[in-house]
Amino acid sequence: MTVRVLLFQALRDAVGESALMLDLPAETSVRKTLDILTDQYPALGPYRESLLCARNEEWVSRGATLKNGDTLALMPPVSGG
Repeated sequence: MTVRVLLFQALRDAVGESALMLDLPAETSVRKTLDILTDQYPALGPYRESLLCARNEEWVSRGATLKNGDTLALMPPVSGG
């Protein structure tokens, strides 16, 4: 299956791209997708545990399953003041 991954803020800078297309096994979890991404892009490692994840514009847990054609958005937490 093919999933589009959108990367925001520091993640975009770490990877050098704002979007990636990934070929994944059917019904891969968000957690497993993060494993794959941090293996391919080690600079994402420091952000991994604090990422906010959205599947098709809805917040999801890391246990959520992805399907062909989904968009997974990854965002580091935002601090405010």
